[in-house]
Amino acid sequence: MMPPDDNAPAMTMLPDKPLRFPGGLQLASNKAQSLGGPIRSARLPRRLYVPLSQHIGEPAEATVKIGDRVLKGQQIARSLSYISAPVHAPTSGIVSDIGKYPVPHPSGLSAECLVIDCDGEDRAVDSGLKMRAALDADPAEIRQKVRDAGIVGLGGAGFPTSVKLNPGPGHQVELLIINAAECEPYISCDEALMCDRPQDVIDGIRIMQHALGARQALIGIEDNMPRAIECLTTALRNAQDTALRVVPVPTLYPAGGEKQLIYALTGREVPSQGLPIDIGMVCHNVGTAAAVARALIHGEPLISRVVTVTGAGIAQPGNLEVRIGTPIADIVEQCGGYTADVARLLMGGPMMGIALHTDQLPVIKTTNCILAASRDETPDPRPALPCIRCGKCADVCPASLLPQQLYWYARARDFDKVQDYNLFDCIECGCCAHVCPSHIPLVQYYRFAKTEIWDLERERQKSDLARQRHEFRIERLEREKRELEARRAHARKTPDQAGAGDADAKKAEIAAALQRVKARKAQQERESGTGESLGAEQQRPLTEREPRRATQQDDEA
Repeated sequence: MMPPDDNAPAMTMLPDKPLRFPGGLQLASNKAQSLGGPIRSARLPRRLYVPLSQHIGEPAEATVKIGDRVLKGQQIARSLSYISAPVHAPTSGIVSDIGKYPVPHPSGLSAECLVIDCDGEDRAVDSGLKMRAALDADPAEIRQKVRDAGIVGLGGAGFPTSVKLNPGPGHQVELLIINAAECEPYISCDEALMCDRPQDVIDGIRIMQHALGARQALIGIEDNMPRAIECLTTALRNAQDTALRVVPVPTLYPAGGEKQLIYALTGREVPSQGLPIDIGMVCHNVGTAAAVARALIHGEPLISRVVTVTGAGIAQPGNLEVRIGTPIADIVEQCGGYTADVARLLMGGPMMGIALHTDQLPVIKTTNCILAASRDETPDPRPALPCIRCGKCADVCPASLLPQQLYWYARARDFDKVQDYNLFDCIECGCCAHVCPSHIPLVQYYRFAKTEIWDLERERQKSDLARQRHEFRIERLEREKRELEARRAHARKTPDQAGAGDADAKKAEIAAALQRVKARKAQQERESGTGESLGAEQQRPLTEREPRRATQQDDEA
């Protein structure tokens, strides 16, 4: 690590022991069945379906075409905006198609994908990501490498990591928090990663801490993961790293929520609709830290991730290292296939996961778990009954909201009121719906309201843009009209009102012309008078000579 900077932010004062955030639920973890062995490498499938959008932000743009041969780690789609991430080939093969295919998404719609027919050779390209001394490198270079590696948040949100490593002007990072809580039942991919690859986790944390300029770093982990805590603590002790600490927090769902974990570790609250950076903190997932280490130390972009495959519907649950784009059916088959108990298929856990209508969908960067659940594990939803105003939803809300009021206003489509009650502070953890005795699907109402508000905001932005364009056009036409009138006025001004100086010059010119005419006329008159007098004088001798001429003619005759 670099020596401490004297100008760096002051160390954050931490409570003596982790605090309990408001609300929350005690849930059965159900993680043991998938932690029976180490992480296994999933087999390469015959064909990969790699979506161009696996993150929050703009989709990537394909840089290859059908028929191209690609190598493992080669960039096959580039990011077009700041909030985006490139996509890389998970293995070597040939691009057989580029088009819309089904992807794991709540909408159930298809999305643009690159289809790669794997050649089985798994030949890699030099990605150029490896850094010899990442801890001595410029933070801007680290962010660029992380961006080039296509790394996004692996906790489920999928926000581009390079953006979160850039606190921006006016922000100083006091504390880097690594989210290792993994609070949702059944999901154990982060715990398996910390047990099997603790050094990757620690190396990635150090790199991110250096990039952010943070003086402190904490790993927040639930206290029901003793083996993971031991593995990380041992690795830190061996490295004699005192700038990084492992802090167990009480096991309580949703302790893995960003704001909830920050409060538990520091006692400080992120402002409503604010971000951790507003209070000098940044939070990253433990899997993201390991991905940073894999990229900058080993030169491997984000082309695979650890996925938990579990549930009563899976014959041999476990954690697998899976290439991005692998069909879910392939990894289920590698885990022994389905059992007779399978009833539902989810991506994620039972509280916040999304239902999948088929297993012919690809694993993406945010796929942390494939849960093949039985009916006992995920019972069918019961018919919703009228709200009895019991208040249980408010008691368990970890964001201290009023879920009942949010429900009424969302149902009435009163989107102004629902925002007054801080709808967007809701993390959609599902605690309220879980305890509702009327079985009201509360989270669905909140998601509906958020979607409608986002749609209205997009329409408002389009309307504002159209209005601005119209106003600009009117202004441009008026400006052109004024300029045309000014040109015409200038053209009229030349003959009619050329100005006082021009008028005087014209008058002088006319006067001079008149004077010349008068002078010429006078000269002609003078010349005319002189000719008449001379003619009279000359005529006399001529007449006098006439007789002589006649006489002479007579003499000659």
